[in-house]
Amino acid sequence: MTSNESTRKDTSTDTAYAPEHTPRTQWAKHAPDVYKAMVRLDAAARRGVDPTLLELIKIRASQLNHCAFCLDMHTKDALAAGESVERVIQLSAWEESKHFYTEKELAAIELTEAVTVITDGFVPDEVYEKAAKHFDETELAQLIAAITVINAWNRFAVTTRMVPGHYRPGDHG
Repeated sequence: MTSNESTRKDTSTDTAYAPEHTPRTQWAKHAPDVYKAMVRLDAAARRGVDPTLLELIKIRASQLNHCAFCLDMHTKDALAAGESVERVIQLSAWEESKHFYTEKELAAIELTEAVTVITDGFVPDEVYEKAAKHFDETELAQLIAAITVINAWNRFAVTTRMVPGHYRPGDHG
């Protein structure tokens, strides 16, 4: 078996899992200045954003962008930080599971969706205004920055086919 093939087995059926895909490129290695700038941008964007909320928006954006690498990373980080499995699981269906989240979290999650799927149209005024009721101007600016940054990370990871499953909480903290 190559190093990229999974050796995990489903013990209930003793069936091997599909092999891992290989990444297209190691973009951070080949564009180190861009990677370092992204790390600095990420650190700047997260300032003042509640860490629990930050992980929720990172998970939701990554779900929408189908970014398995970032989903792996941010669900592990959220769980390691004490987030409940239930809230992480329900995040993909938050509109039907609103009772798992605060009104402030719901406003941030809805804004995350609007910014992430911006190709569907502009961020609706009502979504922005709802978020503005829960966050002061500085907090809202930081939230928008954090949402934008996770979308950029998702695009790097999806485009270069980064492989999920190997991240350990805190590896990139």
